[in-house]
Amino acid sequence: MRTLESQLEIWYARAEHFFSVPDPEGVFFRCAGASLAEREAARLLGRREGVSRSAVLTRMCTEPYRERAIDLCDDVLGSRVRFERACDELAEAAIAYGQAVDEAEWDWRPVCLLPAGGLFFLLLIWGLLIPLVLLVAAAGVVTWLHVRGSAVWSNLRQCLRAAAAKFRWLVHRVSAGMCAVEWAETLQREGTGHAAVVVIREMLGEDPDSLLVRDGREDGLRTPRAAHYVVENAALLQLKRKLQQIEGGTIAICGPRGSGKTTLLESAVRAADFGVMAQAPASYTPHDFLVSLSVRLCQTYVRDSGKPVPEFTRLSPFERLGRRLRAVGKRVGRWALFAVPAAALVVLGSAASVRALYSDNLPAGAHLVSVASERVSRGGVQMWQGHSVTSSMLVTVVGLLWWRGRRRAGVVRVLLQIPLVFAGLLGLLLVAAVARDLATDKEIFFQLKQVDTRTSLVLAVLLIAWESCRTAKESEGELSIGPYEISARGVFRPLTYLVGGLFLVLLLRNDQVQALLANPANPLRLAALVVAALLLRIGLWKPGPAESPLVMRCQDYLYRLQTVQSSSNALSSSAAQVLTLGTAHTSALSTLPVSFPDLVDDFRRLLGLIAAEKARAGKVVVIAIDEVDRLGSDTQALAFLSEIKAILGVPDVYYLISVAEDVGAAFVRRGLPHRDVTDSSLDDILHVQPSTLEESREILSSRSETLTGPYAALAHALSGGGLRDLLRYGLQILEMQEKSQSNELTEISRHLILEELSETLAGFRTLLSKHQFTRSTSTILGSFGALVRDLQLPCPCAVVSLRPTLERFAFYGTADHPDTAANPDLVDTTRQLIEEASTYAYFSLTLLDIFSSSGLDRRTSLAAAFGREGDLQRLADARQELGISPYSARTLLDGIRAAWTLPLQPRINESIPLQRASDCSIHTA
Repeated sequence: MRTLESQLEIWYARAEHFFSVPDPEGVFFRCAGASLAEREAARLLGRREGVSRSAVLTRMCTEPYRERAIDLCDDVLGSRVRFERACDELAEAAIAYGQAVDEAEWDWRPVCLLPAGGLFFLLLIWGLLIPLVLLVAAAGVVTWLHVRGSAVWSNLRQCLRAAAAKFRWLVHRVSAGMCAVEWAETLQREGTGHAAVVVIREMLGEDPDSLLVRDGREDGLRTPRAAHYVVENAALLQLKRKLQQIEGGTIAICGPRGSGKTTLLESAVRAADFGVMAQAPASYTPHDFLVSLSVRLCQTYVRDSGKPVPEFTRLSPFERLGRRLRAVGKRVGRWALFAVPAAALVVLGSAASVRALYSDNLPAGAHLVSVASERVSRGGVQMWQGHSVTSSMLVTVVGLLWWRGRRRAGVVRVLLQIPLVFAGLLGLLLVAAVARDLATDKEIFFQLKQVDTRTSLVLAVLLIAWESCRTAKESEGELSIGPYEISARGVFRPLTYLVGGLFLVLLLRNDQVQALLANPANPLRLAALVVAALLLRIGLWKPGPAESPLVMRCQDYLYRLQTVQSSSNALSSSAAQVLTLGTAHTSALSTLPVSFPDLVDDFRRLLGLIAAEKARAGKVVVIAIDEVDRLGSDTQALAFLSEIKAILGVPDVYYLISVAEDVGAAFVRRGLPHRDVTDSSLDDILHVQPSTLEESREILSSRSETLTGPYAALAHALSGGGLRDLLRYGLQILEMQEKSQSNELTEISRHLILEELSETLAGFRTLLSKHQFTRSTSTILGSFGALVRDLQLPCPCAVVSLRPTLERFAFYGTADHPDTAANPDLVDTTRQLIEEASTYAYFSLTLLDIFSSSGLDRRTSLAAAFGREGDLQRLADARQELGISPYSARTLLDGIRAAWTLPLQPRINESIPLQRASDCSIHTA
């Protein structure tokens, strides 16, 4: 929806094109300038040197770029041809007008315009007669001058020709202005709008997409669980296919942590007609979990049925009764505040008319009632005495049918509807009677004929203006005036009241309207319409739906699960005043907590009833159980599945359970050679793979307009395709942009990669501090410590000797590295940690070499020639391989570096340049 400000800008641009000199080059210049103000082009202006608005506009107006922009227009309707033809016709009309002015001896403007203006003024003041007489007289004088051949007639004829030429020019000018507006809108929409972005990207040089411009929405990165940002990836489509292939069953969702299993389950629950989402307990407690799942199931069904979930409070019965009475009192008081005054005013206004109607029709009504009652009583006496055999048999049959219909809900429903239908028909008859009375009232038609045309026209214009203001008031547009934002509601609401009040004032001040309102029958007609409205409202009333037995069962089950019920009874009796003989008895009853087998039976029975009801309506029931993969180990997860296995397998119910990859692997290996709980608990399994580079770009583009392709590739490489880490790195990219105060990918990626490397190596160093080192094994530890210290230097910008240290540690473990053979005494666990840290440093070094150098698009094209190893997706594959083995990850990184023509051994005397700041206290220029 366009805002009020954008609509005003559109109309201003149209007015500018219309009133400017019709010129193709001028139209193109204005369209090009307007295209540079659009968001897509404006966000790139000034981001690099030489890319200013004036420079881009100058280049766009050159011949090659102008023709390219015009060629982009798919001008099917021929607006450009019409505009050029209108310009030519306007030029011809201007030439003809100039010739006519040169031939005329008199100035045509006072000769033609002054008489025309005078005639128009007389037409407004005295009507049509006097101007018509003057025109006839002027025609006679002109004819007499023409017959005599006077020079006045010759000069007058030349003035008329000049006026006609001016009018012809004016028609062509309006036509040219309208064609200019039409061609300008087509040109800006299809030509200059796209051409401006192309020209700016050309002037930006290499890697225009590597600019990070923060002017779009980024809320999707801060709300990872927001439903409207979910993208249909391969896992979600595969889950939909599996749900369509089977009618109920248990499907396990497995995958690495952070791959989006929870998002997948939430999407499936939202897409289902009836879905319940439950979290598995952190500790192994199937009983508590099943109680929680049962409560959630009952609450979801009650809400889905439109009923309130019962609240369990500790208030006394008197306190609850008091709250209910207060609530009822508030509702009744609010109703009475409006109902009583309204009824009093209506009764006061229509009492006289109703009383007169009652007095006039009372004898006829009493006679009609007496005749009807006499006939009914006579017929009853005849049936009682046996004189009317047919009526007796008919009444007997009706009585028997009435008794048989006592258990038929349809009969009862029809009987209850009879008074409502009768009330509705009576209301319609009253409306028809009022309409007939109005149509036959000759006095009303006489007063309507007396209303003059001018008053009717003014009232119609005010009514149209009121309706227009009322419609504009409901829009959500906003108008920016300086620092203030004024909504359309704030502008048009007072205008609506003002125009409506003016309409009522003019309407009530009119004599004919006052005469119409003073009709003696109007109060009675109005009272009849009020009664008709009440009867129609009664006729349209429908009783609320009865509470279904299943809803009541869910509510009772909630009481059973969430409360402890107890009751006690006491009985005592005594006799005699002096000698007392009596008995006393007290009993107490308390419910026991529901056992696990009872929970299972009740849950299956209740869920089966709900699923059967939904299945009859063609609806899908989904129960999603999340966080099973966080129970600790695969053994605990399998034990949990074996305990809750009893609630699985309910017909027409889909169970979706997120499990760890170990459990998924056990299902895949079913029967080879042993069986476990997955064989009988799971019907199918869905492996959630890390997202591909294309999917990551789609996910980030749906959540942020700032992160372009290169930044999506960087976040994808660092995260390995995991959804959770992908969004986290997207936020970190924006944070690094603020930290580096740069819009270039080379600076932002360098800060992000080095900061991530610093945090990761600090964690490895903490783990290594728990191991023992000797003098002979401390070489690599010293290299590790030097790298960590260089990364943690409080220097924001200077050129430090970081690369030699980083490469020395990153290439640790290679065959030609001196430290590989120099530390044979390292413990296996220590060596493993060092290998993992070294491989991660090798991965970070590769990312630095790829993303922190200019010309990423060009280098990506060159690397793609090497095949799969040159694809940016392989960086994410290497990040995933780091979680499996540092040795296979290093082999994969070697292939990537070879495809990108990066060295496979340390280079000497090279550094990673960071952005230099003049106020650095550590490194001076």
